[in-house]
Amino acid sequence: MSSRFAGKKAVDNRDLKITFQSKKEFQCPVCSSSFRKEELLSGGGRLIAGKLTEELHRLYEPSAKFGEIYPLVYQSIVCPECWFSSSEADFPILPRENMQKVKDDVEKRMKETRLIFPNVDFSENRTLMEGTASLYLTLKCYDYYNKQTSPTIKQGISSLRCAWLLDELDKKFPGQHYDWLGKLFRKKAQYFYTEALSREQSGKETLSGIKIFGPDTDKNYSYEGMLYMCAYLRYNFGPAHNADERRASLEEARRTIAKLFGMGKSSKDKPGAFLEHARKLYDTLNKELSENPE
Repeated sequence: MSSRFAGKKAVDNRDLKITFQSKKEFQCPVCSSSFRKEELLSGGGRLIAGKLTEELHRLYEPSAKFGEIYPLVYQSIVCPECWFSSSEADFPILPRENMQKVKDDVEKRMKETRLIFPNVDFSENRTLMEGTASLYLTLKCYDYYNKQTSPTIKQGISSLRCAWLLDELDKKFPGQHYDWLGKLFRKKAQYFYTEALSREQSGKETLSGIKIFGPDTDKNYSYEGMLYMCAYLRYNFGPAHNADERRASLEEARRTIAKLFGMGKSSKDKPGAFLEHARKLYDTLNKELSENPE
């Protein structure tokens, strides 16, 4: 796999900068290192919104002035020393009882990450490569959190976001297996989304620990968005080889997506574009189930 970096480093010319170092200083709860977070500048024509995909991923057009910018690159906090990673809100609240485990796993965490993303450096401004690696680390590190923080759905969102950035790496470096990894991380997302919904319904894990479901950064599609993604991922990345398992999975996906149409018309949280994707998916599920009856 290529060790070349992808993406564009923030440059010194103030008019062309895309990021800045936050004034807030973070202290790693694992190794006590202090560092600042790289933040994305807004305005000035930096982000030109494109279409919304079926995965509720907002695409952005390259700017003639700033080039390609990927907001997801800057979402996760990563300690540059021990590579502990999470969302900004959860970073300081790592459960004390798991602290030693995180410390013990430092070498393993770095080694496994470098197998996929060689030569990443979290002490410098991020490129697309570091951004993708940061989401992979966040996915792994939510294993250390307890159920009150809703780690399972956060792992699902991190998996999906990682897949989106892997798509971008594949465009830049075709033939380096990033496309295969993108599919793998979508399958991981399918597992985590399905598991999160199952745990919430059985009372094993609350969803109250997450305020913004995303799944992307431009819009919070809240609980309804999670239901849609559960159904979408089941259809596209769930069981495929066993006919009975496939049918059971699709029937569950149809029941899940049907709940969206009992939650009112389009609104601020459920814009028309979102409901259009949901209706299209519902029709697709109906079609396959009717063509393959029991």
